[in-house]
Amino acid sequence: MKHCDYLFVGAGLFSATIAHTALWMGKKCIVLEKRSHIGGNIYTENIDGINVHKYGAHIFHTDSRKVWEFVNQFAEFNRYTNCPVANYNGTLYNLPFNMNTFTKIWDDVITPKDAKNRIAEQTAEMAGKTPQNLEEAAISLVGRDIYERLIKGYTEKQWGRPCTELPASIIRRLPVRFIFDNNYFNDRYQGIPMGGYTQIIEKMLDGADILLNTDFFDEKGKWLGMADKIIYTGTIDRFFDYRFGELEYRSLRFETETLPVANYQGNAVINYTDSKTPYTRIIEHKHFESENKVAMESPVSVITREYPATWKRGDEPYYAINDEKNSTLYAKYKALADKQDKVIFGGRLGMYKYFDMDDTIFAAWELGKNLIIGTKYDYKY
Repeated sequence: MKHCDYLFVGAGLFSATIAHTALWMGKKCIVLEKRSHIGGNIYTENIDGINVHKYGAHIFHTDSRKVWEFVNQFAEFNRYTNCPVANYNGTLYNLPFNMNTFTKIWDDVITPKDAKNRIAEQTAEMAGKTPQNLEEAAISLVGRDIYERLIKGYTEKQWGRPCTELPASIIRRLPVRFIFDNNYFNDRYQGIPMGGYTQIIEKMLDGADILLNTDFFDEKGKWLGMADKIIYTGTIDRFFDYRFGELEYRSLRFETETLPVANYQGNAVINYTDSKTPYTRIIEHKHFESENKVAMESPVSVITREYPATWKRGDEPYYAINDEKNSTLYAKYKALADKQDKVIFGGRLGMYKYFDMDDTIFAAWELGKNLIIGTKYDYKY
């Protein structure tokens, strides 16, 4: 294989966004992907006419018109609105926390004023205190009843440790509303690409040489010499041979099955917030695309149970654990990365942080606008 301008390690959204610009500029690009498919964690595959989110639910949402117009170049998006439901020991509650949730938890809460008063009563135990962990932050936000039913069990399963050992910052991602609105996101734009996400990555990478089932580390020296620049989206600690030790991640295990029922749970996402159920949620994929008549009229349905797992080498890392210990360790690796002339580190794993899909695109634009073109190029999207 001939020398190229850009070598991308990983065929996910971050790499594809930069590669799209490079290819538009006439650059030669090679993409390495250790999996058997492109798309990274947003990969979707068709099973019995149903587009299945193989690595968990992905709902595209953003406040940026530029990002929304950018992704709509590659696929038509539907009007899907994320309205998850929580199952706590067999009782169902609406998410995010809103008036539907409050009136279900407390029989005597009817109005927003009632809800605010009840929450104020319950958050009083944190009055004058600065939350030191996730448990305290949750109680200061919504009180103990909601925390115990809808936050504690789910969060401890997700992160594999007690809420008292998790940073308070995690809980700030959860919205609280005093209106009857089950839309989880506040963003202006939201939807699912009709036909799945894989088509988006295919179009972004059109013109690149894509090598699937190819692990960069099997021939690291060879690939480092193959390109003028390398965009690396794998784990940053592995690139440097774990010089300072391992960063910690959370992994996931997915259990997918086809059931002989047309409608299993009536919603795309149901979270299981009790501590006894081993999985955190069940995804019923056909409900992401209600306009897909083939899927909706099918007598079968595809579901996925999602199990959080402790990460170890060889497992797929999904979430960085951004506590003080890991943040300090990442800073050491970033200092090494900043000294690299040829290799650029990006994405969730290369930058060791949580990204939504629109965050991923923004980060890729920020990196790519100077890297690819070498000038202050202003993306038209």
